[in-house]
Amino acid sequence: MTISTKTAERDRTSQLRSVFRSELAASAHPTRLAAHLDPALSAATLMRLQKCPRLRPRLVELLLDNDMDSNGGDWGPDLLHGRDPHRAALFAGSIWHARSLLKLVSQPHLNALIGYIGADAHAFGIRHPTHAIANGLIADPEKLAQQIEHDGHACLGAWLNHSPELERTRVLLRLPVGTAAENPAPEHDAAAGQLFSLVAAHFEAEIPVI
Repeated sequence: MTISTKTAERDRTSQLRSVFRSELAASAHPTRLAAHLDPALSAATLMRLQKCPRLRPRLVELLLDNDMDSNGGDWGPDLLHGRDPHRAALFAGSIWHARSLLKLVSQPHLNALIGYIGADAHAFGIRHPTHAIANGLIADPEKLAQQIEHDGHACLGAWLNHSPELERTRVLLRLPVGTAAENPAPEHDAAAGQLFSLVAAHFEAEIPVI
């Protein structure tokens, strides 16, 4: 490989790294920035900061530990390829509670649940009842949605825990502070790989985000 080729590859890698770092600053959940800047800052102010390209390198420095960043290697697409981690969690949680989804047939209750989690997550869950984890049934749509969100985020966190710290953090930063993704239980760790293999396969069949 010639020196010019190596230089060109280094330049391209540096450019891609800069792009993905900028995207991380822009897509981080406002509560993550507020925790590092000032919890009293308004959502509108935080959004203006994130929209400023000049400030994004500094925002990334605030969001990431310097050692984590320097040891992170190449910055390619994140583990979800830019897809919404909250949506991914709802998909996993819908599989977890698929038995309850199948039993929820009252139209008012069904409409309420879909209003909470979305029609795509509901449809995804009922397509995978053989992979359901929860045996207990939840009949109340609001409580079911809360458990879907909780267990889905916990599975996401458990799944991410098997990846390098930088890759895990890049996804978690796009979620609000305090979700179950930050503290999964052992039962979530046991199920996360199976559930997220299904979620990842579904995402791969969609039009790529990145």
